[in-house]
Amino acid sequence: MHGILFDHARKSRIGLPEAVFCEHKSREALLTLFEDLGRTPDKPVLFTRLAPEIFKDLPVALQERYQYDELARVAWSGLMPKREKGSVAIVSAGTADGRTTWEAARTLEYLGISNAVYEDNGVAGLWRLASNLEDLNAFDVIIVVAGLDAALASVVGGLSGRPIFAVPTSVGYGMARGGEAALSSMLVSCAPGIAVLNIDNGYGAACAAARVINLVAP
Repeated sequence: MHGILFDHARKSRIGLPEAVFCEHKSREALLTLFEDLGRTPDKPVLFTRLAPEIFKDLPVALQERYQYDELARVAWSGLMPKREKGSVAIVSAGTADGRTTWEAARTLEYLGISNAVYEDNGVAGLWRLASNLEDLNAFDVIIVVAGLDAALASVVGGLSGRPIFAVPTSVGYGMARGGEAALSSMLVSCAPGIAVLNIDNGYGAACAAARVINLVAP
């Protein structure tokens, strides 16, 4: 079949292996990828944006070859070697942001990077963030995940000097506009030096954090 040419050399070029983005791929293409990739333990592979119904439709033998997280919508055949140094905190405004939050966390786990998730730290209850701030500042990088007004990114950016990658989510009613309000809020943050990812892009945030870890803890 046409259109499948896996980039096995990407890790040697940029320090990050290729992952398979599953949305909009045909069942035939995904079946081929699941069969061909992840056969050898020393070459694990990550599948992102993999809907539960698609994974459950795979042959049982293939399902058993992979671990799958239904919330994060990611599957992996194995993990990259554990990194000795470098750590990332993922802090989210609420459990409604869980899909993006855990996509970031599972990607970091796959990449062998130590990480911890701090959910329900939204600005509607600042005491929750305040109680976790000391812990967050012990990590090398912080990923902030938030929808609605996404004010959490500015607050964390004003309280921590760590590299911060902010991810707007599509959570929210009406004027939230599928995450566009959160994206705009993060982009105009008054906290300097915050880097902003695309809406719901937990995978991209994890890779951005990994690039920092690759520098500080090669």
